[in-house]
Amino acid sequence: MKNHVVCLSTTNYHPLPTRKQNVMSRLRNSEVLYFDPPVSIIAPLKDKKASAYISKYRQPGEKVEGHENITVYALPPVLPFFNKFRWVNRLNQKRQAAFVRRKMREHGFGDETVLWCYSPSSCDIVEQVPHSSLVYDCVDRHSAYKGHITPEVVDGMERDLAKPADQVFATAVGLAETLEKINPTTKMIPNGAAYEIFSRVQTEKDALSCPEDMKGLKHPVYGFVGMLQECIDYALIEKLAKERPDATIFLIGRTLPGVDLSHLKQYKNIVFHGLVPQPELPAYLAQMDVCLNVFRAGALSKDVSPLKFYEYLATGKPVVSTREPLQVEDFRDVVYIAHDADEFLALCDEAARENAPEKVEKRLAYGEKCSWNERGRQMEEVLYKKGVLHESPDE
Repeated sequence: MKNHVVCLSTTNYHPLPTRKQNVMSRLRNSEVLYFDPPVSIIAPLKDKKASAYISKYRQPGEKVEGHENITVYALPPVLPFFNKFRWVNRLNQKRQAAFVRRKMREHGFGDETVLWCYSPSSCDIVEQVPHSSLVYDCVDRHSAYKGHITPEVVDGMERDLAKPADQVFATAVGLAETLEKINPTTKMIPNGAAYEIFSRVQTEKDALSCPEDMKGLKHPVYGFVGMLQECIDYALIEKLAKERPDATIFLIGRTLPGVDLSHLKQYKNIVFHGLVPQPELPAYLAQMDVCLNVFRAGALSKDVSPLKFYEYLATGKPVVSTREPLQVEDFRDVVYIAHDADEFLALCDEAARENAPEKVEKRLAYGEKCSWNERGRQMEEVLYKKGVLHESPDE
């Protein structure tokens, strides 16, 4: 019998894969109903693109190509301010629960279902959806988000979700330390990388064509891949651009709302590229001489597990990193870790000159060890032992 899993995600399945999609797509012997997070009914006032998503819940479920065991649904829109007022969240979750139950019935899901949650707000749906086991996979310090939230309300919802869970996972040390006080089952399993994709930078480097928008760039090229958000140390990026005018700093990713990077746009050697679909990233990374992992000191250093760091390792490329997050110290034998701005600049130079095939191989080995295949196996092993998930008779 297949496991039936209902995943209440905080990330849309498309277009960018994060932990949620990578974990769900690697669960063996499982049929998964993946619910994209709902948008607020007032979202179109801030983002016109959200208008198209408001009614998406009326569309039929979408089978994921290559993972036909996963069906993706959009949830109905919700009232705003649910992270400020618990009573609003209860109203929202009551409507969400009715929708989820209906889709479960359509797919033959019943009381045997594993309910797998990613948002503290899901605490108020738990008792309204039939399930045999509850899993909470914590990937962020949710109460530290900006916007219309009351941290105490969010922390309270997280406690109410984590406490009854049969298993709690956390991606980072700080998150695990908080949650294990609420639920002793808490186990830290960091984020990972799609090794089979990012290792192509080495295994297929002669076959990867240089993207048109990277041709003619001055080398060395220092690359960053990820969301341009508040916790990034932009002072280091500016210092590198200013002090190394003959180098290129190539930034791939979307600038999040509220992040002002206008001061960086004066530098002609900084390229703001925008998003690149994951399958195309190896071609871009292959043209980079050094990968940058730059977080501001104290910026949730114990609470983050950046996907980009593990993806960098999987490329085999030299990586220059700040000391944040703390997990980078586990890889100090192959990663250049800077403790201040001057050392950062010196290590960028050193990394660009690196000619050490043994370091490349070791980074690849680390990347494979931190792959999503391995992370998924670790999570399944925990859940198999508890009887939350069941192995296929053929395994």
